[in-house]
Amino acid sequence: MQAIIRPGRDEDAAQYIRLVGDAWAEYPNCILDVDGEVPELRALASYFAKAGGAVWVGEADGRLAGMVATRPLGSDRAWEICKMYVEKAQRGTGLAHALISRGEDHARQQGAERMVLWTDTRFEAAHRFYEKRGYVRAGSIRILDDISKSLEFRYAKPATGLAVEALDAAAAASAERSLASILAACVADGASLGYRDPLSAEMARTMWRKVSADVAMGTRLLLVAWQEGRMAGTVQLDLATPETEAHRAVLRQLLVHPDFRRAGVGRALVQRAEQAARGIGRSLLTLDCRAGEAAASLLLRLGWTEAGRIPGFGRTREGAPADQIILYRGV
Repeated sequence: MQAIIRPGRDEDAAQYIRLVGDAWAEYPNCILDVDGEVPELRALASYFAKAGGAVWVGEADGRLAGMVATRPLGSDRAWEICKMYVEKAQRGTGLAHALISRGEDHARQQGAERMVLWTDTRFEAAHRFYEKRGYVRAGSIRILDDISKSLEFRYAKPATGLAVEALDAAAAASAERSLASILAACVADGASLGYRDPLSAEMARTMWRKVSADVAMGTRLLLVAWQEGRMAGTVQLDLATPETEAHRAVLRQLLVHPDFRRAGVGRALVQRAEQAARGIGRSLLTLDCRAGEAAASLLLRLGWTEAGRIPGFGRTREGAPADQIILYRGV
């Protein structure tokens, strides 16, 4: 039976404890001490209502199959996703996505501009789930003084509107799966990125691992765009120029997922890249791409100049010759 999502109640306490306890028991040395460390599970709805938040559960045949809660953090208009658990038999059914969507939608309705969550460093499956939802690693690891000796990663993402942010090395690594999906979707849509369609997930992730390594080395700046909390596009600034040419950078991999085209995502990415370049002293940007592509048209509309083209440099999907153009702009 498909689970029905409803508000959580204090009377659900025994099932909250079962859900959390079963999830923790999947990992070594992860011990649930309800009364000593998480007594709020005894009256969870009241606990989150007092904090200005709410809790929801997924119920199937009278049994709780999942839960999620959210509350305001009191700073930067951020809300936290908390107590996100789904029993093992219900994973992969869509219940987890439905629950977290309910929490995120509620937070947005209450004015949230940013979503934040903490997850144990041992919960690797949870990390993959949050990364699919557009969350990226943010900040340092939190050390808890609990009997499980817990360490927690902080994940975050913009919650509303169109937002573009630069990712550090940890965030870039955690974004690899989502960025690989964007790359594969753009290749499938016909973008000339040097890959054949269909692009395998492993090949796409290999490319992004190299980008993450460059970010860690300080030779590349990675910008990512979110639209209403969903990762929508990306662009890079390649800073690995010769010592005598430290005034310039190369714009690379301007990608917008086909689902987010014509919504201003590409424009926002380019403008944020130009701003970032100015901020680090790069006054000249260049880009080469296939003539007639959306990226070329966008840059020309934004004031970039065509410096020249190479006839027949590339090939279309059908094998026809395609010109490559070089664009530049002083920033």
